[in-house]
Amino acid sequence: MDDAAIGIDFGTTNSVVALARPDGSVTTRSFATKQGAVDAYRSALMFWREGRPPNSHVTHVSGPDALDMALGMTTEHRFLQSLKTYLSSRAFQETRLFGKLFRLEDLIAVFLKDLSAGLDDLGERAVLSGRPVVFAGDRPDEALALSRLSAAYGRAGMPTVDFAYEPLGAAYWYARELKTPQTMLVADFGGGTSDFSVMRFEPGGAGRLQAVPLSHAGVGIAGDSFDYRIIEHAVSPLLGKGSDYLSFGKRLPIPAHYHAAFAQWHRLSLMKSRETMTELRALIRDAVEPGRLEDLMTVIEYDLGYELYRAVSATKIALSAQEEAQLTFDQMGVRIDRTVTRTLFERWIAEDVAAIEGALDEALSAAGVEADRIEAVFMTGGTSYVPAVRALFDRRFSPERIHIGDAFRSVASGLALLALDRQQALAAA
Repeated sequence: MDDAAIGIDFGTTNSVVALARPDGSVTTRSFATKQGAVDAYRSALMFWREGRPPNSHVTHVSGPDALDMALGMTTEHRFLQSLKTYLSSRAFQETRLFGKLFRLEDLIAVFLKDLSAGLDDLGERAVLSGRPVVFAGDRPDEALALSRLSAAYGRAGMPTVDFAYEPLGAAYWYARELKTPQTMLVADFGGGTSDFSVMRFEPGGAGRLQAVPLSHAGVGIAGDSFDYRIIEHAVSPLLGKGSDYLSFGKRLPIPAHYHAAFAQWHRLSLMKSRETMTELRALIRDAVEPGRLEDLMTVIEYDLGYELYRAVSATKIALSAQEEAQLTFDQMGVRIDRTVTRTLFERWIAEDVAAIEGALDEALSAAGVEADRIEAVFMTGGTSYVPAVRALFDRRFSPERIHIGDAFRSVASGLALLALDRQQALAAA
């Protein structure tokens, strides 16, 4: 059996697997896709029915290929992503896919089994999975989330998995070469949550780090929230948000929940239900501007949302490097062409950035450490590159103390090292 310890960063948007071997070397798993090898495996599943009844069966694909197939498949299918977002919510218990019932734990287990395919003896290895400090959701149920996640790992063949805060993994990765004691803040920005840990690191014996966690804090706001703001302000108004319909001679606003769900890509696949589509058709008949709602329905019915989200995400990324970006989408008669400036984008996300700063303040306060006593700040995740977020940290900490880690691999690599340290400590005891 390979004696490498395993770290798994099961993310809202992407997932990474790292292996730490007894000599201290760390590698991340590479996955073959149609576009080539990748380290970050898209946290997505796509299901479809293969064959004709009575000999048909439900099959699936995961990762980057799931999105590519969903975009190109013309027959009926179900594309699922951001499953991690539902872990702490009782609202999502189960779903039926082509007549087969799946609980949330079952779906995540399918994904985790694909993610870990090819790794032998998982039940006997040291496996450490990351978890957010605060799970996503308005009122997250932590016990429920951990119970579901543990069950999913068990069904995927990893019954003895342990959990550690994701920023702790990032901290271990940054601190692996420390020569002197250091108090540091780790900011881990995922797709669904922003997590913070204040840590005290001291080099220990046998090459191991002595780590003292001083505090942890987090908030269910991160990169997906910024995408949501772009959709909310730049896209949804062109698809009927804020418009009206007529009912018994009265002019009423289109119910907001349709566009609120549409702006959250993990909820998009759930909108393509018979009930929702029937409701939208009824609204279109009475709408003051029916064409806009028809475009919304076209995007949902023909699974164009994923291409639209790609355009939105590309706009967000472009605004990290330039002052304005063009949001362009043109498919099946649905045309969106908006110029988004960085100034406008930062106005839209101001409330989210303030909430992120609130979680940062909570972490510092709980640790009893002032910002000027933090010797290093380690930021990881794509949101680290958003200028408004970087400006927040530059303002609170001097820029020379700030270090940006690998957007995808830092957490998993650090978790693998931490798992190895724990394994070696147990062996030496």
